[in-house]
Amino acid sequence: MDTKEVDESRVMRRTELQLHDSVSTRTGTLWTAVAHIITGVIGAGVLSLAWAMSELGWIAGPAALIAFAGVTLLSAVLLSDCYRYPDPETGSLRLNSYSQAVNLYLGKKNQMVCGFFVYITLFGCGIAYTIVTATCIRAIMRSNCYHREGHSATCSYGDNNNYFMLLFGLLQIFMSQIPNFHNMLWLSIVAAIMSFAYSSIGLGLAFDKIIEKRQIEGSVKGSPAENRGAKVWLVFQALGNIAFSYPFSTILLEIQDRTH
Repeated sequence: MDTKEVDESRVMRRTELQLHDSVSTRTGTLWTAVAHIITGVIGAGVLSLAWAMSELGWIAGPAALIAFAGVTLLSAVLLSDCYRYPDPETGSLRLNSYSQAVNLYLGKKNQMVCGFFVYITLFGCGIAYTIVTATCIRAIMRSNCYHREGHSATCSYGDNNNYFMLLFGLLQIFMSQIPNFHNMLWLSIVAAIMSFAYSSIGLGLAFDKIIEKRQIEGSVKGSPAENRGAKVWLVFQALGNIAFSYPFSTILLEIQDRTH
């Protein structure tokens, strides 16, 4: 494909995007944008960071945390510059999504490839949230049982999360039928409050352990494992948990597009 054909293809994509952009309604404010960013950065994944730090140790743990944060920050900066076209600050054309940005700048084929990986990421996040939710429901029920019956009680709810995952799935089906659910202002506020609650719970539990044992535990190499293979598996699992805690850049353009 020569330069003329590339330019014509880009002009056609710009025309399609302008037609779509002309009917886009932006009702978001700075506060709703901040709320969605907080929700994207501080999700339920932060609850597993303490365990990830204990497995990686005092050196690799913070280094991995900073590295993933840096990748997320770099991705956010690059994507924010792609929101307006042709100039990142004064461009008249706004891109509504990550997929549109890839289509305009890199072409249709790259849009399909990048879109595939984005959907794989979203699919993985959905599975992770379902498993985490089921585990949390079982943990809450066990905690309530201990408070009600005493710590000597059995309070066994089994190791199978299938019923809790099905319950969560049914709830998601019901919630997805609410019209304009994503445009509700209170949803952004509640999500931001819950995100702060996640991090507060993690910090509270950590301080509780420190006060209880009167010392800061941990090691440079992380928690010991049965053998080297198990340790490698736990390290990769910890890195996955840290990566799962930064699912922000994939929704950045959508947040920008809903803001005045």
